[in-house]
Amino acid sequence: MAVDVTATASIDRPRDQVAAYLRDPANDITWIGGLHSARLLTLGQVTVGSQVERVASFLGRRVQYVNEITELTADRLAMRSVRSPFPMRVTYGHRDAEDSTTEVSVRVQGDAARFYALVAPLLGLAVRRSITRDLRNLKRVLEQRPAS
Repeated sequence: MAVDVTATASIDRPRDQVAAYLRDPANDITWIGGLHSARLLTLGQVTVGSQVERVASFLGRRVQYVNEITELTADRLAMRSVRSPFPMRVTYGHRDAEDSTTEVSVRVQGDAARFYALVAPLLGLAVRRSITRDLRNLKRVLEQRPAS
C-alpha cells in the first residue's frame, strides 16, 4: 500500500531561521516525536548526498533507518531512505508567508512493507497524525526561542 501524506503549519519565524533549524539533524529529537536519536553519518555540513541515521519508535516498534538528502534548496529539503523497514521519501517545504511567518510542510511518501503491510489501512492515518504532531512541536520549539 502506498502512503502519501502531507501536513502543514505556520510558524512565526522567518524562513531562513526555520530552514536552518530543519537542516540540522541535531535538532531532530527536539521536534520529531518518537525519535530517540539522530546523527549525521557523513562529514561536514548537510548537503545533497549527506546521510542521517535515526532511531525511533513507530506503532510500538523500534525503527532504525538512514535517510539520504536528495534535494536541498532555499525552500525544500528532500530525503529518501537508503536503509529502512519502510521505504520512504520525506520532503520538508518552507516558504515565506506574511509578516516574517513561514509556512512549513512535511510530506511523507512510501510503500508499506513487512510488519507495516499488516497495518496498511491505518498506516496513512498514523503517519498523518505523527507529522501533524511533529509540526506542532516544531512551531512550539521555534516560537519559544528568542527571535534573532
